[in-house]
Amino acid sequence: ILGSLCCRMAAWDLTVTVEDLGPDAPPIQISVTSELHIGGVILKLVEKTNLKKDWSDHALWWEQKQQWLLRTGWTLDKCGVHADARLVFTPQHKPLRLGLPNGVTLKMRACFSSSAFRTVMGICRVLNLRHPEELSLLRPVEEKKKKKDKDSSEELYDLTDVPLTAGSVQALYDGMPAHFADSPKTEAVYKMLSVSLPSPAPEAIAKLYRPASVVDKTHIHTRWLNSSRSLMQQGIRENDKLWLRFKYYTFHDMDPKYDAVRLTQLYEQARWAILLEDIDCTEEEMMLFGALQYHIGKLSLSQDMVSSCQGMDDLESALKSLEVKMVGDSNSTDTGIRSTIMHNHLIIDNFPPCRPKRLTLKGYKQYWCKFQDTSISYYKSSEDRYGEPIQQLNLKGCEVAPDVSVAGQKFCIRLLIPAPEGMNEIYLRCENQYSQWMAACKLASKGLMLLDSSYQNEVKNIQTFLAMQRSNSAGPAAQTDESINTHSLVSPRYHKKYKPKQLTPRILEAYQNVAQLSLTSAILKFLQIWQALPDFGISYFMVRFKGSRKDEVLGITNNRLIRIDLGIGDVVKTWRYNNMRQWNVNWDIRQVAIEFDGNINIAFTCVNADCKVVHEYIGGYIFMSTRSRQQSDTLNEELFHKLTGGHEAL
Repeated sequence: ILGSLCCRMAAWDLTVTVEDLGPDAPPIQISVTSELHIGGVILKLVEKTNLKKDWSDHALWWEQKQQWLLRTGWTLDKCGVHADARLVFTPQHKPLRLGLPNGVTLKMRACFSSSAFRTVMGICRVLNLRHPEELSLLRPVEEKKKKKDKDSSEELYDLTDVPLTAGSVQALYDGMPAHFADSPKTEAVYKMLSVSLPSPAPEAIAKLYRPASVVDKTHIHTRWLNSSRSLMQQGIRENDKLWLRFKYYTFHDMDPKYDAVRLTQLYEQARWAILLEDIDCTEEEMMLFGALQYHIGKLSLSQDMVSSCQGMDDLESALKSLEVKMVGDSNSTDTGIRSTIMHNHLIIDNFPPCRPKRLTLKGYKQYWCKFQDTSISYYKSSEDRYGEPIQQLNLKGCEVAPDVSVAGQKFCIRLLIPAPEGMNEIYLRCENQYSQWMAACKLASKGLMLLDSSYQNEVKNIQTFLAMQRSNSAGPAAQTDESINTHSLVSPRYHKKYKPKQLTPRILEAYQNVAQLSLTSAILKFLQIWQALPDFGISYFMVRFKGSRKDEVLGITNNRLIRIDLGIGDVVKTWRYNNMRQWNVNWDIRQVAIEFDGNINIAFTCVNADCKVVHEYIGGYIFMSTRSRQQSDTLNEELFHKLTGGHEAL
């Protein structure tokens, strides 16, 4: 015991590199004992540098272990630091190049020592982005560069002098946070963040990464940083570039009065997802998206988002539709009586599970259908409706997608209904009442019935969307506008299919249906239609399921997991979070195992991503579902890390 004590009290030399002395300065050697605490080491370092400055932001970084020594009360012995340790005395906050969804790159100070989750919270406080839990950081995808572009440097907007503030809600002065109102330079930067910018030139768009397949989409999601670890632990260094993006597609408590930056950046992320074909849409939807972008671009040039807060009361329904998980409002004052049963003649085409075949009209048959609770029953005719149905379809947990062509008068609903052997694919063709049936199917998939208070809003949203796609033949003929840059309004697929002179009148025709919208209303409408797309909010990962010999794709959304056959692109199976009993990760073999109700167990390993990313997505979405409007400004960070941290949270 005495020998061990003497060994601990014996002095030895510790070598520390002090970054503030410059890259050419030699490391400093200080005499320490194993019982000296980290705070004492820092004190000795500061005394030896002879530099008079504020050292409060500095801390020790242990290079070999890739970890920060932040517990200043711990001794060197408790931390495991010995004479061979290479320590660096460095600031915890460093400059970072941050790429935003609208293409602007900021240079700002970020915390490199706390978890990435806390770092994002600090960045969002500076940028006035509420609900930072919905965003995260990822490594950027490299743009295509030509030889002549080697010397081209990106434009940086420096915010390193803007102080990191405390508190989630910022005090606004002249419509912007106080730290942006200090100078004309920072005011101009805030305007770029809160107002949609003009589209870049076609040459710049061509350089942007565009996923060519679902496999490419899986590669994008391998780039997310680990929310539980610090930037330094993940190999990020001073002045490196990262992207800030919305990661979780559940947008809570959206309020244009406080969320100017949040709305604009979300719109830009949605816009580029459509333009770069990260999400599919129909031709009519693309023309409507193009018209809304054209309208938003025109209004953005003439007014600021900060001052466009008129008519907020009229936007209540649009704001509610921004909630991806649409549950009934318990405070709803809707006292209208609606029937709990709907009847109609529907034409049905029923495919066997996972049948990789295109739909043909020959398979359609007309039946008398009844919608009750969360099920559709269909009969040979209306006279048979009091007897036993041919089949009853329970829609709870199913996939619902529109298959609509307004110009072709085709109004179909595509249903993927879970079955033991896979997914039953069923098409409903509505000759009337499409909006009512589509709304009912959407709610039933979430376990909600026709009497739910959100039903009428859903019907109105669908009807409004259809009306926007109809050509306005009664109005004046759409004029041509040579100033329209169609390359920035529609995806490359349509530039190959049509010439600009063919696209321009079609976009202007759709524009007549949205020209009366205010800037905020147009952005909300764009986001609402984006959220209604069948593939909205799906994050793809390449996995291999236990017992399978081939790679498949796992889609993760805000409320379900989707198994997709890589060969034909069909949905094989869907599992809902509300049927999930537990999920575990075997960190040794990197396998995710999930147990659902009904003794359903699945397990898979990730092929091209760390399983921590998948674990974090599932836990993150479950965390998002625990938020409530009453606690919109408080964030349970401990619960987030419990659900997403895995073994690192222990």
